[in-house]
Order: sequence, then structure tokens, then C-alpha cells
Amino acid sequence: MSILIVVDNPRDWPLDLPGVGVVPARAYLTDPAYGEGRSVKVFNLCKSYRYQSLGYYVSLLAEARGHKPLPRVSTMEDLQSQNMVRLLTENLDEVVQKSLAPIKSDAFELSIYFGRNMASRHEQLSHRLFSLLQAPLLRAHFERHRDQWQLRSVRAIAASDIPQSHHDFVVEAATAYFMGHRRRTHKRHPARFDLAILHDPDNTDSPSNARALQRFEKAAEEVGLDVNFITRTDLGRLPEFDALFIRDTTFANHYTYRFSRRATAEGLVVIDDPESILKCNNKVYLAELLTRHNIPAPRTLMVHHGNVEQIIPGLGLPCVLKQPDSSFSLGVTRVESEQGLFEQVNALLHKSELIVAQEYLPTEFDWRVGILDRRPLFVCKYFMAAGHWQIVRHEPGRTGYEEGPVQAVAVAEAPHEVLKIALKAANLIGDGLYGVDIKQVDNRCYVIEVNDNPNVDAGNEDGVLKDALYREIMGSFVRRIEARKLGHGR
Repeated sequence: MSILIVVDNPRDWPLDLPGVGVVPARAYLTDPAYGEGRSVKVFNLCKSYRYQSLGYYVSLLAEARGHKPLPRVSTMEDLQSQNMVRLLTENLDEVVQKSLAPIKSDAFELSIYFGRNMASRHEQLSHRLFSLLQAPLLRAHFERHRDQWQLRSVRAIAASDIPQSHHDFVVEAATAYFMGHRRRTHKRHPARFDLAILHDPDNTDSPSNARALQRFEKAAEEVGLDVNFITRTDLGRLPEFDALFIRDTTFANHYTYRFSRRATAEGLVVIDDPESILKCNNKVYLAELLTRHNIPAPRTLMVHHGNVEQIIPGLGLPCVLKQPDSSFSLGVTRVESEQGLFEQVNALLHKSELIVAQEYLPTEFDWRVGILDRRPLFVCKYFMAAGHWQIVRHEPGRTGYEEGPVQAVAVAEAPHEVLKIALKAANLIGDGLYGVDIKQVDNRCYVIEVNDNPNVDAGNEDGVLKDALYREIMGSFVRRIEARKLGHGR
């Protein structure tokens, strides 16, 4: 991945950055040599981004060439409207107040160089603004009114606007930023595309553990992907990438869904795509979908305030109640008495107009079939947690949880019926990465749910395929990106 800094005139960029080319804007626009490479990041530092200026056309043509410009044309348009800037940054108030609290004057200008400021106390605010307004050099103006700081304006600045006393720091910030994109020099193959992996380092229920994330990164390098691990504060960085892989627990009303939606709108290849998140995260939808397509599932009743009395005659006791957006065994309850049933139903219906009740099917383990690109990828047996009826045991009032053992099984050795109904269920959702949970009672199989964000943990799901599992998933991203760039995108 080569890096170009584009300026009106190379004399406008007084800083020396090793390994980074500085190109005149007119040369970038007119020299055919700059239109050939596709694996290029363009940092547009022209003096003006106004409509139809040199700076405007640099980013416009960079996008047409498949390069990754910073800023993009859409960002330029946003920066022209201070109302849009305020709309994009309206959720930053807490960070703003904390960062600017010690300042005595009633006005303050914050210079942001590649997401950083010279004062370490403004690091978080600078990073957040840069993430939202992706331009290499920014200056934000704040004013204090009634003891509250307010963002009045943000504008992109040119290299010539950098004070002499800031030059050394800008070199440091730019070098650190560029090296973040070029940090690996041992790749077996040059990176052809950029992949963002969204994760939450603080999430103890993450769908991939730390060792798995490392193996995803290694596999990505082997197939020509450059990986950047991003977090919830990096929404504005999505246009830098060709694809997004979500490795945090997904919910519909959640930042993971917003990332998926934004990435899809930007034209990225996305797993998990927003439709899959919406469909798989609602048990009411899944229950209706499985019923409509005659896929075997436990006897199920959509419960509302008017049919609670039908649960026991229809399903018997014990039975299982499910909050529509339950996940990781949370929001799923087994009830064994009539009194307990009505108490739990009322509690769940207080949160949602509809909930799901299902017959209880006790089994020693649940099958999990991982599906990718409409093909079985891995198979596991998830055994129940010790002394519990689910594979994950959460103790009320205690942090943490207990999981049952996981045993990977070769796809070829899994029962044919398990693979058959898993594929049929997953294909109703899409062609992404899914985990289909199935209970097998004697010779009959029942789909419990389809997960859009299945676990891929080192030591569990990779027990049979080992590193090949990670390469398969990363290879799918490469194929999807190539198809999209050829106009055959999914």
C-alpha cells in the first residue's frame, strides 16, 4: 500500500517524511502514471477543498481510481456546512467538557494533526473529531457560554497553516499515522486491500478471543489484506477500508449495527451485513421464518398479552421463554411452574410486545454449524455448562460466566441431517458468516436459532481446520472485494 501526499506545490509541504511521496496536485490529476496503481492512499493537503477547486478534484479522481483519499469528497461537503459539522459531533459533549475544563479563556482553538494534538490532555477529543471528520489537518474553534464549552466551527487547514513551532510534532504524528498503515514489512504478499476488524477490547463475551484475532490478522496478511483493528470511536474511519469484519457482539439498537450500516453505505464488503444483524437478532422474526419455510424447530408460540394462557396447553412445562433480542444465553429463561411462568412472561412483555415461548428439549449438547458463502465451514458440539441446562451459565448477581466444553467435529463426520437443515436455515438469511444452533433428539433435528455473529475462538471452533479456518474467512473477503470492484458485488 503506497502513500501519497498531494499538495498544490511541494514547497507547501515543508516536512520530511521518509517513504512518503509528495506530489503536486496538477501532476496527480494529469499524469497517467498516478492513475495506474489501485493500492494507494492519498492524503489531500491542498489549500482549498471548495467545490471544483484543485483539492476537490484530487479527492474526486482518487475515489474514481479506487484510491483511498483523505478527505473524501463527502467530507469536504460536510466541512463546508457548520450545521452538518455540529450534527456529526453532537455526541461529543462529555469529551469536550472534560478536555477543555482547565482552560481559563472563553475561546479556544484546537489544532488536530492526523488525529492528535500537542497537548496530551486533548488526545481523546482530537481522535474523536478526526474519526468523525476525516481530514488530515483540522482546526476546531470552541467558545464557552454559561460555563459550557460549545464547538462553533471546524475547518480543514493547509500545510502552510502549520506554525513553525508545531512542525516537529506534525512529523511525529504523521509518521505514527502512516506507520500504523505500513507497520508490517514481513508480508508474504503485498497488501492489495484494507480490512477493518471492529472489536471491543473490554468485551468479555467477544465472539473471537485475542488469539483468534491474531490468527485472523496473520491469515489476512497471507491473502493480501492489510488489517486495522478499530473500536467504537472509529466510525468516521470506515471510508479508508475495503471491508469491515465485525468481531464484537452485534445488536440491532447498537453501535455495531451503525457501523455495519455505514460501511454498507460506503460500499464496503461487510460481515455481518446490516440485514443479517436485524434478522438474526430477533427471535420473533426467526421463529416466523423457520415456520414459514417448514424448517424443523421446537414447538413455538408467539406470546403477547392476549394469549399467555395458551403456553401451558400448547408447550407444556417446563418450557423456554426468549426475549426477542436475547444472545449469549442471556434473556433466555426456563420456567417449570405456572406461577413462575406468569411472572417471567409479564416481566418480558414489559420490554417487548411479543416474546417467544418454546418447548424444552433437553440434550447433552447443541450442534453448531458455521456457514460461510452458503457452505458449511466448521461444526462443533457445544456441551451444557456443568449442572446447567444451557451451554453458558450466568449466575445472578455475579460477573463472569461458565461455559460448557466445546468439541470441534470435521464437517464430513457431522450427521447429514444436521448439515442439511443448517444450510437451509442459514440460506434464508443470506450468504454471510452464520452459526446455526441445532438440537438433535434421537434421529430428529431441530433448529434453535441462526446467529449472525458466530464465535470463532482459538482452541474451540478451529479445532479441526486450525489456521485454515481463518484463511477461509479472510479468503472470502478477498473474493467479495474483487467481485465488488469488478461490478459483481453482493
